[in-house]
Formats: sequence, C-alpha cells, structure tokens
Amino acid sequence: MRRRRYPSDTTTAEWALIEPLLPPPACQSPYGGRPEVHPRREIVDAIRYVCDNGIKWRALPSDFPPWSTCYKWFAKWARTGLLARVRDALVEQIRQRAGRCARPVTIIVDSQSVKAAETVAKADRGYDPAKKINGTKRHIAVDTRGLLLNAIVTAADLPDRAVARDMLTRLRLLHPQITLVWADSAYGGELVEWARTRLCLTLKIVSQPRDQPGFVVLPRRWIVERTLSWIMRARRNCRDYERLASHSEAFLNWTAITLMTRRLTRKRPSRTQSPAALAA
Repeated sequence: MRRRRYPSDTTTAEWALIEPLLPPPACQSPYGGRPEVHPRREIVDAIRYVCDNGIKWRALPSDFPPWSTCYKWFAKWARTGLLARVRDALVEQIRQRAGRCARPVTIIVDSQSVKAAETVAKADRGYDPAKKINGTKRHIAVDTRGLLLNAIVTAADLPDRAVARDMLTRLRLLHPQITLVWADSAYGGELVEWARTRLCLTLKIVSQPRDQPGFVVLPRRWIVERTLSWIMRARRNCRDYERLASHSEAFLNWTAITLMTRRLTRKRPSRTQSPAALAA
C-alpha cells in the first residue's frame, strides 16, 4: 500500500462504484490465469494521476506501480471498450438519482480543436482554419445534464458534418431511444435530412442571432460547452499527446468517469438543516 495520497486518488466511496464495473481478474475466471501483482485501485489511481496532472507515463511517482504496468492496463481497457461501459453505467446512476430516465432521449453534440504535440503522427493531425489550430479535434455528445455519452478524436481538418454521421450512427446503435439532437450551424445542411431519413433523428440547429454581435449564451449549446470546459480541467487534455486516437478518447472517458464518481459520492447537505447550519 502507498503511504502518500494524491488529490486525484479514488476515495473509498468512489472505488465502491468503480470496482463492480471492472471485469474479474483472470485468476478468478473459468480459464484461470496468473494472480495480479498490483491492486487494481492502485492502477486506477495512477491513470487518474496522469490524466489530472498531464505528466509523462515514465514520470509517475515511485510509490505507484511501475509505469509500464499502469500503461499496459490503460491501453488494455481502452482497447476492449471497458471505459465506455463504465462511463455509461455511471451516467445511468446519475440520471436515476436525479429522477430522470436512465437513458437520455435528447443529446447535444459539438467539437473542440486542440493543439497536438510532436508525438501525434502527421496522418492523425490537421489544420483547423476556423480556429487556426494545427492538431486534433474532439467530437463529443452529451445529455441535457452535460454527461458524456460518446467521444471521437480525429484530425482537426475534418469537417464536423463528416464525423457527425459516424457519431450519430454509433449513438443510434448504443442508445436507440434517442430522438432529438441539438447542434450548432456546423452540423447543418444535408446532415439534417440525412439524420431524419437514415437514423430517424430530429437534428435541430441552434445558431447565434445575427442582431447580437459578440458572445451570446445560446440555449442548449452552453451545456456541451460547459462539458468541454470540464474536460480541459484535466491537464492531459489541454493538448493532445497521444500516438493513438483511441488513447486520446480514453483520457476523455477517464475525465468523465472521475467527474461522475465525484458527483455521485459528493456529500449533499440535508434539506432539513437550517441556513445557519449550512453556512457554518
């Protein structure tokens, strides 16, 4: 056990949420396998430390398991799709706690271009002329509470409409109950009719009023913009360092998982307490 604790570590309550969602160790499966040397909670804490602080894998503090072991588990969970399943399970728990349907019916989509480090291959990056950024682009979908439902990372020069077809198709297969999608003007044009005829989705475009120059808070759109700001709080997401797009998507999912476990385990004040007691 580590003696030193870090702000990014899982609490006991958070680990109680995550542990049941992980697959059983190989040694407990019918086929058998070698026992795991390092506790999974230590592996998860190491991954969250890298995500939150934006450090290199080789720079992990010595009181964590070896960086190569932590990276191996990170890559394995990203490759098998485990993170998406954990993320979706936590989304359902938050929505049910709020008295909402477990699966969303309305979603909001948007994209964000970020600069790419030299570790990102030339074939996986591009120049976004609108944002004047040479790097990659994150395409995300959230529910009306801002909870992440899907994330795709592409080169920044790909238009939103082209990637939206793949994203909406995935969402339609994973969440068949979705009927309404909110988006900005970058998703307009032929995509609206394509979504209606091919996927039976209503795609509504929220555009900025022409008579209001400057920054304007737009309905629905501010929700996904807030989620993007939450993602950028994790320093690993401030710039794309990953050689594989799937690893960039994995860090986005880890950020969402951390936000949701903290929200689920956050102590809520009792409604019976007086304002004076709450202020104290």
